[in-house]
Amino acid sequence: MSEKADLAVKCFGEGFSCAQAVFTSYCEDYNLDKETALKIAGAFGGGMGYIGETCGAVTGAFMLIGLKYGKYRTEDNVSKDKTYSAIQEFTRRFKAEFGSVKCTELIKYDLSIAEELNKAKEAEAFKHTCSGLVKRAVEIIEEIL
Repeated sequence: MSEKADLAVKCFGEGFSCAQAVFTSYCEDYNLDKETALKIAGAFGGGMGYIGETCGAVTGAFMLIGLKYGKYRTEDNVSKDKTYSAIQEFTRRFKAEFGSVKCTELIKYDLSIAEELNKAKEAEAFKHTCSGLVKRAVEIIEEIL
């Protein structure tokens, strides 16, 4: 396992979300303090705050792509195109391995329903499924960045 993937899996194992784990694995590389990175990514776990949409490991990776390539000047459409291209490449690779980028489809529970969220927690679905998604998301990001 790569150093970045190891950091992300460790962070996830400490109780942070998949999005936080992926995003903070690179915060030092971009001079972003870890507390700020954790706060930025804090709402994206559980498929965006337990609504079961885009996987937090994926959104964490998307934020990293934006941090590296993102457009910040009005006229800089080259950066926008590079960002979107990298997002598409990441998504293609992730879907090729896991079949989806949607949290509900990846963990097989609809987290937007309280009963399903509780079942996912009882079955330790996050521990068993999400740590592997976090690891692989960081590995794919390493290849793209």
